[in-house]
Amino acid sequence: MNMIEIARGKETSATRAAYLLVRDMILTGALPAGEKIKIEALRKRLDMGASPVREALSLLTSDMLVERIDQRGFRAAPASHANFAEILKLRCALEDMALRQSIERATPEWEERLVLAHHHMNRAKESATFEDAHKAFHRALLDNAASPMMERYCSQLYDLNIRYRNLAASEKTYQRRDISTEHAEIFEAAVQRDADKASTALLSHYRLTGDYLAKQLAGLQG
Repeated sequence: MNMIEIARGKETSATRAAYLLVRDMILTGALPAGEKIKIEALRKRLDMGASPVREALSLLTSDMLVERIDQRGFRAAPASHANFAEILKLRCALEDMALRQSIERATPEWEERLVLAHHHMNRAKESATFEDAHKAFHRALLDNAASPMMERYCSQLYDLNIRYRNLAASEKTYQRRDISTEHAEIFEAAVQRDADKASTALLSHYRLTGDYLAKQLAGLQG
């Protein structure tokens, strides 16, 4: 490997690190929705160079987590009731399709992946790794659909939804739901290859969160 290749590798690594850090800040609310992002301030906050931070922000515009507000400026994508409603509608439509395709093409290997993902998610409950395990379970439900583009859109919609779900995560009323039972119902129906039951359970799971978040957003915007 020559010096140019090494330099390019370091640049790619720095951009990737910046991308993951800024993405996490947006998803968790450390960078509030709609807030203008000042590259110099963010660079200092991350202790990184301006170039990888700017490149990371450009990448995040493709994920719809960052918006360009002028030729060189950026802001964290705004949050709104209408935006959340669209995300929920698209999630339900696409994941219903992907889940049914996964179940239709069910194999012992897919079921094994799903069993492991469900187990890991339950083990991660109340831990710092739960969010990753939770996403892995939801992705495992769909990863047998043999539709990479649809799976990519579903993954992106999951991330867009995270910011809204985090609004409710600290509320006591949100915690009253038995999320583990909801996940178990989806899981059991999927491994039993009952597409109708699995889809009904999955969409109910999303819409329960959606109804709660819609009320939260209405209150914030009222």
